[in-house]
Amino acid sequence: MKILYVAAAATALLASPAAYAQNAGGTVGGAVGGAAVGAVVGGPVGAAVGGAVGAITGSALPPQPSVVYQGPVVVGETLPDTVTYYPVPEYDTYSYTILNNRRVIVDRRTHRVVRVIE
Repeated sequence: MKILYVAAAATALLASPAAYAQNAGGTVGGAVGGAAVGAVVGGPVGAAVGGAVGAITGSALPPQPSVVYQGPVVVGETLPDTVTYYPVPEYDTYSYTILNNRRVIVDRRTHRVVRVIE
């Protein structure tokens, strides 16, 4: 039911005259329409996925030794099983590791990077 509501809200915003309003440069309507649709569609998805991960801070993670890692350390990248992972306190879904002196939060099952804490 929620999916239908989000889809209906997005459709209503796309069809509204405000979404098509533009100034001489043509950017205001696009920004307003894009922001409105992004907030309706992306907001719930981003909140569901990133809420817990955003709450995890570097100071909440116990110190561990850093490992030199040559591969890319970016969100979405899957790290190898050879890396040592530690459980994130109070978040059973996530683990972390320290790569190149940066704390990296990963999905516990897939080892996919979900956040890099600088």
